Amino acid sequence: MKIKLIKTVSEYDQALERIELLMDLDSMSQDQEDELEVLAFLAEAYEEDHFPIDLPDPVEAIKFRMSQEGLKRKDLEPYLGNKSRVSEVMNGKRPLSLTMMRRLHEGLGIPAEVLLQEKNASLPEPVSIEWSKFPINEMHKRAWFKFDGSTRQLRDHAEELMRKMAAGLEDNLLQPILNRQQLRASKDFCSYAMTAWRLKAISEATQTKLLEKYEEGSITDDFRRELAKLSYLDQGPLLAKEFLNKNGIHLIVLAHLPKTHLDGASMFLANCEPLIALTLRYDRLDNFWFTLFHELAHIALHFGGDKESYYFDDLESSTEDIIEKEADAWAAESLIPHEIWRTAGLDHGASKAQIQFFSREMRINPAIPAGRLRREFRDYRIYSDLLGNKMVKKLFTEQEG
Repeated sequence: MKIKLIKTVSEYDQALERIELLMDLDSMSQDQEDELEVLAFLAEAYEEDHFPIDLPDPVEAIKFRMSQEGLKRKDLEPYLGNKSRVSEVMNGKRPLSLTMMRRLHEGLGIPAEVLLQEKNASLPEPVSIEWSKFPINEMHKRAWFKFDGSTRQLRDHAEELMRKMAAGLEDNLLQPILNRQQLRASKDFCSYAMTAWRLKAISEATQTKLLEKYEEGSITDDFRRELAKLSYLDQGPLLAKEFLNKNGIHLIVLAHLPKTHLDGASMFLANCEPLIALTLRYDRLDNFWFTLFHELAHIALHFGGDKESYYFDDLESSTEDIIEKEADAWAAESLIPHEIWRTAGLDHGASKAQIQFFSREMRINPAIPAGRLRREFRDYRIYSDLLGNKMVKKLFTEQEG
């Protein structure tokens, strides 16, 4: 028989017949022994690919080890938790967590691939992350992941849920964001919530294909003017997303998580594609355009060769940081150049008609000068009807629908 890789059932049957014939021989030559060994190897490889043996159920594996070791259910408490949890696991009402799996693997010697239900799998090494601090319940409510257990079991499974979300993305993405130099945030922000939001933002961006590659230095004055003038159009925010995409920049909208107080963020993906993510925490056109340009300022001015950095911004939070002040000034200049704003003569007493006339002349949305006047005079009671309240989220919601 000519020895070759087994690819079909017919070839597999022929190999078995030859193996059986060789094994029935009273004695074999060295060539026949070598032939038998090779055929057996090829047949086994074909069987593994086409007739895989299912891994035993983890609970059944636990029961088998209990039988071997003469263990009772109370002996499982060091591995699974209290009596109630042991009962839930053994009755199939609670999935095993990674913590339980590690204890069962180390204490009872149950193979990792059986516990994980994946051939040749190994358990991830423990790391110094407090998994229970991630806002798992809120993430589950938003359908950021699937979980087959009950809601009260979520926190016990935080590690595997977060690891699954981060699978295939950047290294160290699960390490909590702690470098406050890159955070313009309120004092009570939660680093774990911020990390979870960042993970979801990156995950969303990686599912979007950019139409062009981003080029360093491409955010010119003309680029800024073109983008700002899109605000004049009813579909401006959606057109801004398309405009940025065609210039190699991701723009996604992702609602903030509690204790992040987040308006927007800017970062680079592992493949060096820039990402701007906005929360629309305040669903107003003035907020959308200013935050967008603030984050774009970071992309244009502040990353340089450090593509592993990131910026997270609560624009209500006061700051003395030079970089953040520079981004604020760059955003304001992009939307309305300082010299034009100075000569326009708009002040705290400007009428609605004056603001609208100025906006038509500039070909920008009136929410932009109205919002600027509110910020400059720190009077957030004025011009509320010009801000484009509740006009942004619905655009992105309708687009998704």
